[in-house]
Amino acid sequence: MKLTREDVLKLARLSRLHLTDDEVAMYQNDISAIIDYITQLDGVDVSGLTPTYQVTGLTSQDKNATRNDEILPQVSQEELLKNVPKTEGGQIKVKRMIG
Repeated sequence: MKLTREDVLKLARLSRLHLTDDEVAMYQNDISAIIDYITQLDGVDVSGLTPTYQVTGLTSQDKNATRNDEILPQVSQEELLKNVPKTEGGQIKVKRMIG
């Protein structure tokens, strides 16, 4: 399927894009090629295949599929900062990065 220049301009307007003439021509070719590729999928024989609705294998009955949010113990700031070379005001002190 070959898109017209007007099709690309309409898509650009709906997407609020400002395209140059070169970009319109490029997208006209690129989008047409993508649509042609996707159209090939219409010809694929999928009879006998089971649809895949999700791939993780989790169901609503699984313990971890949906769990309640819980507040778990966290590492304290003091414990985190005990391993850094220098601190100041409860923060990690580093050398100046911008000259």
